[in-house]
Amino acid sequence: MSMLSTTAVASHSARNDCWIIVHGKVYDVTDFLDEHPGGSKIILKYAGKDATEAYEPIHPPNAIIDNLPLEKHIGTVDPSTVVKVVKQLTEEEKRRQALLANRPSLDEIINLHDFEAVAKVVLPDKAWAYYSSASDDEITIRENRAAFQRVWFRPRVLRDVSVVDWSTTILGQKSSLPVYISATALGKLGHPDGELNLTRAAAKHNVIQMIPTLASCSFDEILDAAQPGQPLFLQLYVNRDRSITKKYVQHAEKRGVKGLFITVDAPQLGRREKDMRMKFVDDGAGAKVQENMKVKKDEGVARAISSFIDPSLCWDDIPWFRSITKMPIILKGVATPEDALLAYDAGVQGIVLSNHGGRQLDTSRSGLENLIDIVAALKTRGPWPNPKFSVFVDGGVRRASDVLKALALGATAVGIGRGFLYAFCAYGQEGVEKAFRILGDEFEMNMRLLGARTLKELTPDMVDASALHSHVGLTPNDNLYSSVYQPLRTAQFKDGAKL
Repeated sequence: MSMLSTTAVASHSARNDCWIIVHGKVYDVTDFLDEHPGGSKIILKYAGKDATEAYEPIHPPNAIIDNLPLEKHIGTVDPSTVVKVVKQLTEEEKRRQALLANRPSLDEIINLHDFEAVAKVVLPDKAWAYYSSASDDEITIRENRAAFQRVWFRPRVLRDVSVVDWSTTILGQKSSLPVYISATALGKLGHPDGELNLTRAAAKHNVIQMIPTLASCSFDEILDAAQPGQPLFLQLYVNRDRSITKKYVQHAEKRGVKGLFITVDAPQLGRREKDMRMKFVDDGAGAKVQENMKVKKDEGVARAISSFIDPSLCWDDIPWFRSITKMPIILKGVATPEDALLAYDAGVQGIVLSNHGGRQLDTSRSGLENLIDIVAALKTRGPWPNPKFSVFVDGGVRRASDVLKALALGATAVGIGRGFLYAFCAYGQEGVEKAFRILGDEFEMNMRLLGARTLKELTPDMVDASALHSHVGLTPNDNLYSSVYQPLRTAQFKDGAKL
């Protein structure tokens, strides 16, 4: 590869001759413009320039390397020709820095809702919109939370609860909590270290992290940050090119990943309107070559990173996955007893009752509500609990009491995604560690008050789930959640005028 000056790169700034710089390397993206999932406009804005700052938060480091043919890898930028520009902070950036400096101290954070409240204030608007958004009318994301309030405890008393133990084993891996870190994408939108905050905190507290396919950090970067023997799972979006998927899965297994969670509820990503509306906010005049272009601006970050996902994925593919890996295979996104039984019969090792954090099919039921019917169906296949088949639940979990309700109703363990994401957005690695400690304190208190000394002592008769299927009722308002939730808005007039 040749060494090029920035002046030489700048001469390739036309739509029919477009080079960009990413991490000091020069790439010819001319033929890729119309294929880019996020559209050509964002690339053309950086035609002939360094695009690293825009590229890094929403792409894994190796994305451009893997997606461009080698002949499009032009060379390396000559460092002596790079003019270092002192970036002037915008008023918005100055405001955010001031807010970060005035955050509540970690000592003042006493629950997972607090992390979300801080993250909402300190995150850039685009990051908050991407992380917090859900599909359509956002009914399901709210239902995920509300479902837990419709399950009531039936505590047992006069049991010796001087010692309680909430540790467990998940897919054969020891965990200090009956909770794993569920996959959430694009961590660097919220913190420069992205998913590495989770990896480092999980190592210190013996919690299992699920690595997202769409992480901002590369897979190997995350594995390199892990401690020897640290258990990690992998969330997989299946690529249209199955050879890429096979290579990725087998590389993960070689590097010691202990479980493969295949996302099955996303043949197409849902319409996440908060995220989509952010694309209407033009972040600059753009490059000259963009003038008079027809640009579809309402796709949002989610669509920009997900065009590779294969919508043809089906039950017939499960034997192929079983043939390419010895890792336990879990299907993430199961929502009905019928599909739970198909998964069991297909020979996988478990399922996640998930609706993708409310980001896919709106008005789909919560994983907690589905748990009752699915456990009943699985009991028809043999003894329960089944040591060879795990049932996980995610969506809306903010308290240890939520986890205990799911475990009592038959879940093996529970995934928390946004709760830990907001913790590092607000406070980095220390925030995630504090979140683990908060949950630990809650587990200790709740298990004592419930009369369960170990997780095995959690039984269905310790909860009253009779109201779970009633979607309209006199459930007390969840004030903490409601104070953070940002309602959807309709299209806005320009210049501040209101509809």
